[in-house]
Amino acid sequence: MIDYDRLHQIVRAAGEMALGLWPGHGHAPQVWEKTPGSPVCDADLAVDAFLKRELGALLPSAGWLSEETVDHPERLERGLCWLVDPVDGTRDFVRGRPGWSVSVALVSEGRPLIGMLSAPARGEYWSAVAGQGATRNGLSLSASTRTVLAGSRVPADSLPKADADLVTVDKPNSIALRIAMVGANEADLLATLRWGFEWDIAAATLIAREAGAVVSDAFGKPLDYNKRDPRAFGLLVTAPAIHAAAVERLADRAAKLV
Repeated sequence: MIDYDRLHQIVRAAGEMALGLWPGHGHAPQVWEKTPGSPVCDADLAVDAFLKRELGALLPSAGWLSEETVDHPERLERGLCWLVDPVDGTRDFVRGRPGWSVSVALVSEGRPLIGMLSAPARGEYWSAVAGQGATRNGLSLSASTRTVLAGSRVPADSLPKADADLVTVDKPNSIALRIAMVGANEADLLATLRWGFEWDIAAATLIAREAGAVVSDAFGKPLDYNKRDPRAFGLLVTAPAIHAAAVERLADRAAKLV
């Protein structure tokens, strides 16, 4: 059995470590690009090293997959695997904005078992265990119950003309926080039409699902985790009653992009 109290302590400590390195608290981070358009900073690496050490000690049998660690295929041989994004939303982080989080998930046989997000700059701590519901700051979450796609709240800066019947709401840079917003009934729909990585979404999709949201890829199919290629095309997180309509609306666009 995993020590849940210790796990919460580790994830919270990782969040506090990141907060101490955040420009919003006066730190001047070292920032560079891993690839063009993909920033990384010293906090990413510090938090990643901390989590790898502490989570490895907590559950030595689990594999490891993180945005900031070289992938090793031995994780595929493990029934359990940690999926970690040490700072999800690095752009907000380095600009001193609060829309970032530390994302930690434990995956069992391809499905998220535990998901935690620490967003200390927002005063938020999110948690979910498969089959046991989801919480934010200890309060139970219930996802959006919207029944009509038109008018749905979407965390986005702007929307294409084809989606002019939707409504934009606040968009943190962290994709994990945007997913969690659907679980907290602060958004009705989150959709991406691009290739993304498992570590970005594993924890938050469990939180949203345990709160009652529906989670799939852009084509409406279930997501798998701890795959050899840790990518998936597109993500759709919605209120249950609008999921089919959202899949239908995105189908042509998604097919042209794959």
